[in-house]
Amino acid sequence: MKESSIRLLSHADDQPSERRGSLIPRAGDSRASQMVKEAGRKALMWHLGLRLATVFAGVFLLAVVSVSGYGLAARSNLASAPTVLIVDKQTNQTTPLEYGPQITLSQTDFFVETREAFIAEALTFIEVDLKTRQFHYFKNGVLYQSAEILAAGETGSWWETASGLYQISQKEEREFMSLGQVYLPWQLTFGGNYVIHGWPVYPDGVPVDEDFTGGGIRLSDEAAEDLYKEIKIDTPILVHAASPPQKEVFVYQQQVPDLKTPHYLIADIENNTMLATADPDTPVPIASITKLMTAVVAAERLDLDGRVRVTAPTFVTSLIPRLSGRGSVSMYSLLQLLLVESSNEAAETIAGELGREEFIDAMNAKARQLGMLNTNFADPSGLSADNISTLNDLYRLTQYIREQRSFIFEITVKDKLETAYVSDEFAGLVNFNEVEDLDNFRGGKVGETRAAGQTSISLHELNIQGTDRMVVVILLGSNSRTEDILELLSFVENRYGD
Repeated sequence: MKESSIRLLSHADDQPSERRGSLIPRAGDSRASQMVKEAGRKALMWHLGLRLATVFAGVFLLAVVSVSGYGLAARSNLASAPTVLIVDKQTNQTTPLEYGPQITLSQTDFFVETREAFIAEALTFIEVDLKTRQFHYFKNGVLYQSAEILAAGETGSWWETASGLYQISQKEEREFMSLGQVYLPWQLTFGGNYVIHGWPVYPDGVPVDEDFTGGGIRLSDEAAEDLYKEIKIDTPILVHAASPPQKEVFVYQQQVPDLKTPHYLIADIENNTMLATADPDTPVPIASITKLMTAVVAAERLDLDGRVRVTAPTFVTSLIPRLSGRGSVSMYSLLQLLLVESSNEAAETIAGELGREEFIDAMNAKARQLGMLNTNFADPSGLSADNISTLNDLYRLTQYIREQRSFIFEITVKDKLETAYVSDEFAGLVNFNEVEDLDNFRGGKVGETRAAGQTSISLHELNIQGTDRMVVVILLGSNSRTEDILELLSFVENRYGD
């Protein structure tokens, strides 16, 4: 029999014998030294062998390329919370695989080994395989329930469930969903806005049609009810979703235009081809580009379908103040303020929902998770000069948003979107992100502070050799943002166009 590369510590392994005097070492008793050795052995067993060929396959060129540590801590205040350590083989530095979306779990081998380890440890957990559309509930390591996944969150929506490790955070027998105006029976919430539920029903009791696209992971009513009655808060969930498809080959010749801006990048984001860049790895202040990460964390940690009690922060100001005197506001409308008008008040209000320091910690944790190793966030608005990043790191963030949270860029294109969410509570929003005289703008975010200069991330659709291509332009430290964007786009069109 092949020996498994994964060994896990069970909770029972760490329980001391409670016989009277059993833990007191006696003179000449070799158990004293043996206990020291045993303690060291158990500490070392947190690092167990689980290999991972590529951490961010085809998306992020990260130095961490293997997982040589995997452990499990069964604690009384957590539901057998797993701890996965990603280890850089060259430096031996470890990074914990935290709860939340994890690209590593989109790799089938890694996902299967993780699931098998949970089973071997006799854990109670949920497995969601969106590739095969299969749902499994394991109780103490034994398969207790299986069901077909009838539908999953629509691509680009709040509930497009990403691969990851999560925990059940909320249970509702019947929850009303603003988007789609339906009730979701037997709803289990995890990862902020991800949900498992039964068949959606309109307020008049009529079930939705099969092609209804709202909601999250849909099971039959019978399967959803059975799961709801069994499951407990904090139960772990392993989700396996498809990796982003490989991009088609589209070859450019790389040349660099003569710009005065010290940090610029232009790339074809559809096939990950760098077209021109200058100084891509130097960390510098980024100003309100920070708000893109604020929106990502809000989408993954907060309820986007809820309302937020407003206490307008007095330690920041916005160019267009809008929150003063309001009792509450929808989270969706706060995202509009944050991304369309770059509201600092909205950024702080959103962060306050989770707790400001916890929210900033979550921003930095997400950056590390995405491989943004030269990035630091000091506040949710971008006002601080300590919000720093690099062109390459911001390119990773842009890729992630476009592939996993595309609605964020959709909000930045215009202030009104087709949605059933409570929105448009603020009339006459001014879109700071649009590039004057350009009709190919497809989303992005601008920023400007004294320390950062003018900054921006913008997506543009260009016709190159008869094919529509999505190109991203990132600028840091610019003195003439609009002119720089136009020059970079002109450079690409002139060299690679017809």
